[in-house]
Amino acid sequence: MERYARGRSVSQALALRARIVLATAAGKKQREITAELKTTDDTARKWARRFVEAGIAGLTDLPKPNVHRKLGDERVEEVVRLTLESKPSGSTHWSTRKLAKESSVSQSSVSRIWRAFQLKPHRTRTFTLSTDDFFVEKVRDIVGLCMSPPDHAIVLCLDEKSQIQALERTQPILPLVFGQSERATTTYARHGTTNLFAALDIKSGKVIGECYPLKRAAEFRRFLDRVDEQVPAKLDVHLVVDNSSIHNTPEIRRWLKRRPRFHMHFTPTYSSWINLVERWFAKLTNDALRRGSHLDVRELRDAIERYIAETNEAPKPLVWTKTADEIIASVARFCARTLDQAKVLRSADSGH
Repeated sequence: MERYARGRSVSQALALRARIVLATAAGKKQREITAELKTTDDTARKWARRFVEAGIAGLTDLPKPNVHRKLGDERVEEVVRLTLESKPSGSTHWSTRKLAKESSVSQSSVSRIWRAFQLKPHRTRTFTLSTDDFFVEKVRDIVGLCMSPPDHAIVLCLDEKSQIQALERTQPILPLVFGQSERATTTYARHGTTNLFAALDIKSGKVIGECYPLKRAAEFRRFLDRVDEQVPAKLDVHLVVDNSSIHNTPEIRRWLKRRPRFHMHFTPTYSSWINLVERWFAKLTNDALRRGSHLDVRELRDAIERYIAETNEAPKPLVWTKTADEIIASVARFCARTLDQAKVLRSADSGH
């Protein structure tokens, strides 16, 4: 009710009704409520009574009497069918105005139909299904490591954030002031790139990170040497990595063979979401890189190293909550829905 009263995400009419109810519940007199909210006695009594009778649902408008639909079921079906089964000439998706012109109805009617059937042609979402033959086994392996790390071992989620650009804004960044957000020009000058190799300890939240000018197996081996130095020798090391070619070269296999305490766990193909260090990369980008201005690569590297140091001063582990069975079941449901939709499309095409 207090969220409604603030009126940031609801209509002003509903916000007013919520304020009336809250003021009544606070014990204010009718005269005080009407004066404070600039409304009438009848309005204040009406919505207080409606709330007592029906709760929050009573604050919504009742259907207006003797108002009949202007569009019949056939016209509604036509709008829905055009939305789902066709596209406008020269465009990839319908807008309300284009579809209104095509179907000879008003733009507001198209909007109401789309809201009723939850159709959003202007939006699109991306997805990529893993083609890994051992998807289930790898998910169980990695989720098991994240939720129940082995004893006397450390689990590190390792990956590379490649080609981070040192971008210098061509005009000064204007600072945040009262009533106006920070402002920065969209134009910039490029001053080179760096590649960040990072390993996230899932139990403590600490990060081992280092920047290199190139992203090759040689740099990956140097980073593994640094991990080997920083992790106590008494602990086994489980590394969660993706299927990048630099992670499985003969040079890396020889390095691992000489250090039996290191164990590699590969994520399924097209499944970077299962590697928790990717979430830390997103925080790094949002907190320290996206709005920065760096004169050269050295300055960019200093910014990254400062962020790593601050992360390690007050580390916060990323807690994995969804089990492997829940993930696999979710993917299975998505695949089933996708196959059903594909069958419908094929049957529609064959009907034409």
